[in-house]
Amino acid sequence: MEIWWRALTFQLGYNTSLVTLGTMLLGAGAGMIGTFILLRKRSLVSDAISHATLPGLALAFILVGLVQGDGRWLPALLVGAAGSAAFGLWAVQRISERTRLGEDAAIGSVLSTFFAFGVVLITVIQSMSVTGQAGLTGYLVGATAGMVAAEAQLIALCALGVLLAIVVMRRDFLMVCFDADFARTQGVHTGRIDLAMLALLMVVVVIGLKVTGLILIVALTIIPPVTARFWTDRPLHMVILAALLGILAGYLGVTLSSVAEGLPTGPLIVLAAFSLFFVSFLCSARRGVLASLLAHQRFRRRVHLRQGLLAVARDEPIFDNLTLRILQRRGYLRRDGVPTPPGRAAARDAEHEERLWALYRERQPEDALQQEHSGLTPIASVLSPDAIMTLEAELPPSATQEARR
Repeated sequence: MEIWWRALTFQLGYNTSLVTLGTMLLGAGAGMIGTFILLRKRSLVSDAISHATLPGLALAFILVGLVQGDGRWLPALLVGAAGSAAFGLWAVQRISERTRLGEDAAIGSVLSTFFAFGVVLITVIQSMSVTGQAGLTGYLVGATAGMVAAEAQLIALCALGVLLAIVVMRRDFLMVCFDADFARTQGVHTGRIDLAMLALLMVVVVIGLKVTGLILIVALTIIPPVTARFWTDRPLHMVILAALLGILAGYLGVTLSSVAEGLPTGPLIVLAAFSLFFVSFLCSARRGVLASLLAHQRFRRRVHLRQGLLAVARDEPIFDNLTLRILQRRGYLRRDGVPTPPGRAAARDAEHEERLWALYRERQPEDALQQEHSGLTPIASVLSPDAIMTLEAELPPSATQEARR
């Protein structure tokens, strides 16, 4: 337990604490920019960018290795990855704009081509007489455990810069994501905003190579925003929540990796993000599975109650066991099936409500089509008192009232 406490409270050493903070900043930036990319419906672009970094990474390693004998110099590798990713992003846009192929087909073509070229370059690197070839493969799945202090500082600074840029540009990003035409009328250059959005995404992907690897960095830009979507409908709240979820995923992943020896940090970060997604998927009060099941059960009970009361009002027999149980629990029906006085009163009200709805649909068919009437919505919550009084005045006597006369 002591090592767990030390890991959770940043007491496992300077380098581990720096890696944890850098990863948390990266998670925040990835969650925030990923939210805008998700709202812009371009989540697959992050996948293309991440795979397009591999050839630039390998080429930078080759050039640095030929110059100084060891290709593992992080600034040069990040520059090479960024250049290759920018070229891949440009290729996706040009293919989708100048050909009849859709953006998904362009992404698939660029992703597979660039990644295949990168794998070929890695094979070439393995045959070169330079040091550091083994460390290059860590960029595929991340190599946080082998990160030195200088690398962690660089990643933390880059992540903080991305975070600040997103905070400054969040308003323009949201306008372009939801209504690009309106943004143009407000003087926003949508092309430049789109380019800035993709540039920040590219920076997040590039600086995340050392943390989660080019294969898994996509998860940090997609999973936190999707998880945040379960909890809120407001865009800014979604951005903030996605950032917090990214921070928590990075914190949990690095902490688990520092405690459990031999487990890779990148996959643990992604698994932590997925765990948060799965909990939200089940337990979200808005869109969670459990909430949906409970809402369905409540709706089902309301339907059975309504149909049961209408059957009581019309003196029809009730054979459905669930309907009988619901009416008995409400005190509307006795065990022998005879309606109670409160049950008859509720049945008269239900029948009267149903007749008002039927008359409203007959008199105002166009307006009625816009109302979600399933026999469960009180008409008083939809129509004004004056409209209801007009319907009451036109309402003919029911069959039950005629029989009583």
